[in-house]
Amino acid sequence: MQRYLKILRLFWSTAIATELEYRLNFFIATVTSIANLVGSLFGLFLFYRTGYTFQGWSWQEATIVLGLFTLLQGFSATFLVPNLNSIVKQVEQGTLDFVLLKPISSQFWLSTKTISPWGLPDLLFGVILIIYAGTGLNLTWYNYLASLIPLSFGIIILYSLWFILGATSIWFVKVYNVTEVLRGFLEAGRYPMVAYPAIYRFFFTFVVPVAFLTTVPAQAMLDRSELTWSIGAAILAGVLFIFSILFWRFALRFYTSASS
Repeated sequence: MQRYLKILRLFWSTAIATELEYRLNFFIATVTSIANLVGSLFGLFLFYRTGYTFQGWSWQEATIVLGLFTLLQGFSATFLVPNLNSIVKQVEQGTLDFVLLKPISSQFWLSTKTISPWGLPDLLFGVILIIYAGTGLNLTWYNYLASLIPLSFGIIILYSLWFILGATSIWFVKVYNVTEVLRGFLEAGRYPMVAYPAIYRFFFTFVVPVAFLTTVPAQAMLDRSELTWSIGAAILAGVLFIFSILFWRFALRFYTSASS
């Protein structure tokens, strides 16, 4: 474990030093994040401006869901997108050979090799939005801490889905469109699941588990979470993570080395 932490520190320090050579990108990323957040808040406002509310969700409570979505969006932009999208490039260019020859887990290398600071604005704005809404609801630190466990499960679920799709590049090489489809589905997490018709709620809970990314952590924060949902999130996160490991090992059996 200590060896992997040392490697991780080396990876991230090198990546940040490289990215900071283009500091204008951080300003552009911040402006983009602000624009996206304003657009999301405006979309939520359109629902609530006439006094309409999502069933059982006030404006502040729905804003917490949006804040969690923004937080996960920042996490994806910082840790997932720059790493897992590169799997496609590694397979296409044949440089995956060099990864497989390294004396560390190839999944660990591919998942943590780099980090992008351009997702940090979304992380910051997500936290600000959650605290702003939580202040209006008189939430305590206990409420915020209560959401950390289901939020962690949501992060594992998000990572596992992204990695599994990235691994399919061994067969289909260019799977950028597939990851964009996943990102499109994840957009549903901007709002509580009750905002959607029953058939969509079923789809976003049991087919593409978007509900476990934002709505379930929000319910935990609001002290409205049922134990069954928390247990379900834990089981789903564990199953998907283990499946991502097994699926990657299975996919490597079909990888044709660039040197073969």
